[in-house]
Amino acid sequence: MKYCIGIDIGGTKCSVVLGKMPFSSPETSLIKKIAFETEPFSPNVSLDLMYRYIDNLFHTVPDLSSDTLSGIGISCGGPLDSKNGVILNPPNLPGWVRVPIVRLLKERYHCNVVMQNDANACAVAEWKFGAGKGYHNIVFLTFGTGMGAGLILNGKLYCGANDMAGEIGHISLCDYGPVGYGKAGSFEGFCSGNGIAQLARIRLTEALQTNRLPVWCPKREMLPNISAKDVADAAEAGDPLAISIYQESGNALGKGLAILVDILNPELIILGSIYQRSEHLLFPNTEKMLRHMALPCSVSACRVCPCALKDSLGDFAALSLVAE
Repeated sequence: MKYCIGIDIGGTKCSVVLGKMPFSSPETSLIKKIAFETEPFSPNVSLDLMYRYIDNLFHTVPDLSSDTLSGIGISCGGPLDSKNGVILNPPNLPGWVRVPIVRLLKERYHCNVVMQNDANACAVAEWKFGAGKGYHNIVFLTFGTGMGAGLILNGKLYCGANDMAGEIGHISLCDYGPVGYGKAGSFEGFCSGNGIAQLARIRLTEALQTNRLPVWCPKREMLPNISAKDVADAAEAGDPLAISIYQESGNALGKGLAILVDILNPELIILGSIYQRSEHLLFPNTEKMLRHMALPCSVSACRVCPCALKDSLGDFAALSLVAE
């Protein structure tokens, strides 16, 4: 039996996942997962924990060895230098500056090690094992805390000249609006967890001025703590203001997708995280705006869907970089 190991490095948590090949489903392919808190400003502390947990896998899984380990995949927020295997200076990982993680793991475990940013890794996972299986031109959108994309073009992962392809959160959709990626009115500003929360605070502040605060935010003091989930829960309960906030985000999503469809002409656009959970709140407005803004012949060739790997996507992402 062959195995692979995935390492997911996030701003608050890291995880080490062991998978067996060939991959089939999360239920049968994922053997073990260990999660731990990321140490800001101390990459060596987190690296030591990774080594400890990986070493423990070799000691506790009977037939796991250097001969049966096909490789280690790493998923990490960018910017990265995937070619040379270096974590450069991700904003969500303060202190992680020019960490040569691929070389360190190769020297310790003597196997193939591959690293990609989290959006690219998720795109590969959905392409190999999820909704994108069998397609050649795919755009995967994270739609989580932030907004980024992984691109599969002509059957290959496309990273660009310096690993910055897919930074779609920086695209301007409007001259004003919620701030994302340091820019007001950006794709990330309207279509991310942080962006939807900002949009909600804007609309709630407007409601406050006419004494029309809804039941899910009855006091001014609650405004700073409003989250995208709070808005989604209220929308699910039928609150008109919450529904309109998701409709506004859906309109912006349609505009952003229209740009991608016109430029890249993909067969499939896959959306994760918030879209996966709230597709019914977003898609009607997204589809309407997409069809209005993009070339009809390109829209007709493209399907939009939520990610198929669902809550297992993060686990599969790093593994997919070295799995078969």
